[in-house]
Amino acid sequence: MSGPQGRRWDVVVVGAGFAGSLVAKRLGDQGWRVLVLEAGHGASSSDGGHADAVEAYRTALLKVPNSPYRTSTAAPSPAMGDVGEYFVQNGPLPYGSGYLRANGGTGLPWTGLALRMHPEDFRAGDFGQGRNWPLGYDDLEPYYRAAEREIGVAGDAEEQGAEIGLPFPEGYQFPMRPIPQSYLDQVMTKSLDGGTIRDPGADDPVPLRVVTTPHARNGLPNPSYDDGAGYRPAPGPGQPDRGTLCQGYASCVPICPSQAKYTPLKTQARWGSSVTLVTRAVVTRVRIGADGRAAGVDYRSYGDDTAGAVTHSVDADLVVLAAHAIENAKLLLVSEAANSSDQVGRNLMDHPVLLTWGLMPQQVGAYRGPGSTSGLEGFRFGAARARRAPFRVEIGNWGWTWSLGPPEQRVAELLGTGGSDGHGILGTELRRALGDQIGREFAFQFELEQEADPANRVTIDSRHRDALGTPRPIIHYDLSDYVKRGIAAAKAVSDQLFDLLGAQDHTRFEQGPGWPSYFEFEGSSYAYRAAGHGAGTHIMGDSPRTSVVDEWQRCWDHPYLYAVGCGSMPTVATSNPSLTMAALALRSSEEMHRDLLDRRRITSARHPAPAAS
Repeated sequence: MSGPQGRRWDVVVVGAGFAGSLVAKRLGDQGWRVLVLEAGHGASSSDGGHADAVEAYRTALLKVPNSPYRTSTAAPSPAMGDVGEYFVQNGPLPYGSGYLRANGGTGLPWTGLALRMHPEDFRAGDFGQGRNWPLGYDDLEPYYRAAEREIGVAGDAEEQGAEIGLPFPEGYQFPMRPIPQSYLDQVMTKSLDGGTIRDPGADDPVPLRVVTTPHARNGLPNPSYDDGAGYRPAPGPGQPDRGTLCQGYASCVPICPSQAKYTPLKTQARWGSSVTLVTRAVVTRVRIGADGRAAGVDYRSYGDDTAGAVTHSVDADLVVLAAHAIENAKLLLVSEAANSSDQVGRNLMDHPVLLTWGLMPQQVGAYRGPGSTSGLEGFRFGAARARRAPFRVEIGNWGWTWSLGPPEQRVAELLGTGGSDGHGILGTELRRALGDQIGREFAFQFELEQEADPANRVTIDSRHRDALGTPRPIIHYDLSDYVKRGIAAAKAVSDQLFDLLGAQDHTRFEQGPGWPSYFEFEGSSYAYRAAGHGAGTHIMGDSPRTSVVDEWQRCWDHPYLYAVGCGSMPTVATSNPSLTMAALALRSSEEMHRDLLDRRRITSARHPAPAAS
């Protein structure tokens, strides 16, 4: 850990993940002195700790999203499905998403899927569900393009426009050509394209079309990008000056061995000299001045453990919270800040994911390449979203990993009870059985929108503290009937897809430790996994009476205090939110720059330079 030089800064950014790294770069590029405080550990080597992380993942017995990365008891990182180690859960259903508190944040183990939201997603309130945004797709579109350049997106803009209805400027191309479809995608395309499906929530049959998914991982550069200037993929830390193309590893979550996937460490590698990073620095309070303005933060630094932690204070003209939706809300609650609307911590959203899984009639090359390279997009928009939650269908390349665990578990099952007589099988019979099954495994991943509900919330209680003495998040979480109707519709769609594919459906939800999210709805059994897309806890709006931040992610209650990230999003829609979060961060950075200039002008006016003698 390196200490900051000086107590006063132009900007303090709390969190060195996706949004914080982008904000720090933009403000640093404009010459502002930026201090970034990261609660977790930083890199242990010049390659950003990448080699150590790959080795940690390779040798981990339990290969979960946070397993490659060093975590800390001083800044706990909740695992997926955390039901008591860090979160205090007191809702009817478990909140299953985790996140990573380390330099780079959850932007290290993320999937790398980089989809834009649909224009409809910004006005969910018009459909009678959730809220409208104070800005629209057209306001954010230039910043989507800026984010796609910054993080390096590979995709097919023409296809995204034609099949999803996303508006792009005429002739726009993504920086890189799309990541190729998997063999499973190609098999699905032959069976599904041109067909239709009956959605219980829709009036008319839904046309089927397999559409490639934009990715923030290096594909072939697009020579026509930027009016023919082309694009140069960014390298990862420790790599030469050009990024490596996607090699098809199937471990993107949690780590891309070739560093083809974007992580915030790539942005940090381009930070200017005016940006300073301090790791192992847990911010414990935002200080608000007597005039109501953000004045700085207090934080505690630590060594290898919590023993000997030291408290520090730094002053800043502008404070940016970018520590994840739940950590941002927790910090605002601890600081008793920005909550005149009583909305801080409320409206917690995620993407509940319905998984269905089975065996294709033929070998489909499972467990190769990125986790999903194509999807079915026709259920994301339209009048049906007024009746049931919309959803996006990811075609899963990693077989049954997310639903039942990695292939090793099927090996164990066959060794134990795989024979026709109920006894285990060995040798040639085992190899034949595995060869037949593993290569035919596939899954659909239905990612559902969850509307903003004030009852789903993060709170704190002084009785529940972590090892450093800071409050743990207390979470109340549930699914509305609107979301449950969406899950039931998704299951009905899945049943028809299996029929069209001639596939064996092995989907089964049973109450127990394997499915803590199990529930029953209208006589049927369901369960969901969580996507890790926490949102809504410092919600954006057009009034200080009903929201926490304005359209620039600036807190209504306190000038010069921003809370950025998915926590600002009024809807989480159906697409992975990271690209939208990045676009919002870049847009807000422009307003932060204007705020800083205004503050400097005000200070200069109050303290004019002495007249020359």
